[in-house]
Order: sequence, then structure tokens, then C-alpha cells
Amino acid sequence: MIVRNIKQEEVIQRRYIAHGGAVATMLLDSSVLQGILFFAYAVLKPGKVLESHIDPYEEIYYLLQGQGVMTVGDEQQKVTAGDAIWLPYGIPHSLKNDGDEDCIILVAAAMPH
Repeated sequence: MIVRNIKQEEVIQRRYIAHGGAVATMLLDSSVLQGILFFAYAVLKPGKVLESHIDPYEEIYYLLQGQGVMTVGDEQQKVTAGDAIWLPYGIPHSLKNDGDEDCIILVAAAMPH
């Protein structure tokens, strides 16, 4: 069993700025996971943007708190807490926090089959 807590020093040391906008914390990655590439926690402040980018894997963003405008390819949609967004690999995507509170996102990534 592996248990990681967002407040553990080894987890705190793995914080980074994701795609120019969010402060992300890598909770678990492929060094311990078997079929999933990573599982992360990200905070996107009001007015900030996860810049458009393309990943070589698929992802799921799950919004725990807040809201935003998600763009996937040519599609754009308002998203809010409780929404899960599937991001296919190879498609550009971005997220803008257009609300007045932090947008908190769980991110899981895996290779497509």
C-alpha cells in the first residue's frame, strides 16, 4: 500500500507550475503506479489559465472546486465543480478559471489503449 498526503514533505517538494497557470502537486506517478502515468492535484487561481498544450497521453480533469472554461480542440464549454472532463491524447486543451475562487482539479493520466 502506498499512501501520500498533500502535506507530506516528499509530496510538497514535487510541486511545479503546470502549463503556465496552475500550481500542481504530483501525488503519485509511474515510479509507483502500474497502469496510470500520474495522479496530481492542481490549483488554478482566479483569472489564471492552463495554457493550451498537447499531451502524448489521455487525461481526466475532475473539478473539486471552482469553475472555468475548458477548451478541447475546437470545442469550448463552461465547467464547474463536480465535472469530469476527458482529454484525448494528441488534442490541444486549456482551462481558464473565470470564477472568483480557486479552481481545484484532480488530474489522472494514462496511455491510451
